[in-house]
Amino acid sequence: MNQEILFISDLHISLEKPEITGRFLSFLSDRAPKAAAVYILGDLFDAWIGDDDFTPPNNKIRKQLKQLTDSGTPVYLQQGNRDFLLGKQFAEDTGVMLIDEYTVIDLHGAPTLLTHGDLLCTDDLPYQAFRVKAHTLTWQQSVLSKPLFLRLLAARWYRVRSYLHKRKKSQEIMDVNQDTVSNIMRERHCLRLIHGHTHRPAVHNFTLDDQTAQRFVLAAWRNNYAEILCWNSNGYHIEVL
Repeated sequence: MNQEILFISDLHISLEKPEITGRFLSFLSDRAPKAAAVYILGDLFDAWIGDDDFTPPNNKIRKQLKQLTDSGTPVYLQQGNRDFLLGKQFAEDTGVMLIDEYTVIDLHGAPTLLTHGDLLCTDDLPYQAFRVKAHTLTWQQSVLSKPLFLRLLAARWYRVRSYLHKRKKSQEIMDVNQDTVSNIMRERHCLRLIHGHTHRPAVHNFTLDDQTAQRFVLAAWRNNYAEILCWNSNGYHIEVL
């Protein structure tokens, strides 16, 4: 029985990125069915403006995810900072299981903390303030009540604004805060953390309360390159698509 678990994040799928969309659809049809489970740790989409958005390529993604989950492969999805409005209807349409922003799983005998990663970037105070507001029910209901075409326009504006803001921020501010990492791992009783968001793929080894700990950063998918973190009973390896 295959016990391989796959982890991906930060695909940022959109109409403007057909190469990434095609690669993900191929992943769902060819690679993912061979795994015991697939975890998508946020920012599957570059922007998600509501589960009622069926503009391309969203419907293709829905159908292929549904085929995968119907075949028996469980898919777990965390919302990211770009697609935090993914909701129950999307989960019902696709068969994916939405998981909390901090989720601990038993990964071949070791408690492992999963998160998108934006919550760990606590030095970015303006973003953290926006995140608190954007995750309130009032804010989300207000956004989702707007007509679809207005939300599509707002999403385009948000992507431009986000790009301009990132150019003004230092790389250090946009990376995780190590004290925050240590504290959240300590609170969850984990010595292993897997996340995305920062687009800085790496494996970080450090000491946490006199014990060896690890932080795995998933790679963002690009037009010509994609990575999967694969884990089985023998350990992990990075697979390039």
